[in-house]
Amino acid sequence: MPQQMVWFFTSIAFSFIVWGIVATRYIWPELRLRQRADALRPLLFLHSFRFIGLAFLVPGVVSPDLPPAFAHAAAYGDIVAAIFALLSLLLLPSSTGVAVAWIFNLWGAADILNAFYQANHAGLLAGQLGAAFFLPTLVVPLLMITHGLAFRVLLQHQPEPAMHESRYPA
Repeated sequence: MPQQMVWFFTSIAFSFIVWGIVATRYIWPELRLRQRADALRPLLFLHSFRFIGLAFLVPGVVSPDLPPAFAHAAAYGDIVAAIFALLSLLLLPSSTGVAVAWIFNLWGAADILNAFYQANHAGLLAGQLGAAFFLPTLVVPLLMITHGLAFRVLLQHQPEPAMHESRYPA
């Protein structure tokens, strides 16, 4: 494995670690006390910025030899995820909004996993990402972690806060 790829994957790993700590210490403790729609909104707003994945299609931002199969799948998958996130935001707190949030979350998580697959399948080199290097090394780990949080919120069956503080002392 070329050394540039080692640094690339190290950057991704560190980002997962740091965003995981942030989510565990700061994001989830706030979301778990909210009702479902109120817990989903900040996650959906974050994912509404996934239009930034269109950067994979912009010449000069990425290398001209960026594999088109990867670029198109990542860019179009991200814009669809952003549209689902915005649509869900418009429809919450209705049951239709929750259903669209499920569609968004399933699509968005699958899209990110597909992008990793496409990158590996196409033999993507980190340098081919150009200025878009920050997307998989900084943004994608945050998006994957927040997809996990959204699944956790969505899997709560009651319309009350995602997790209650215990009323009884241990």
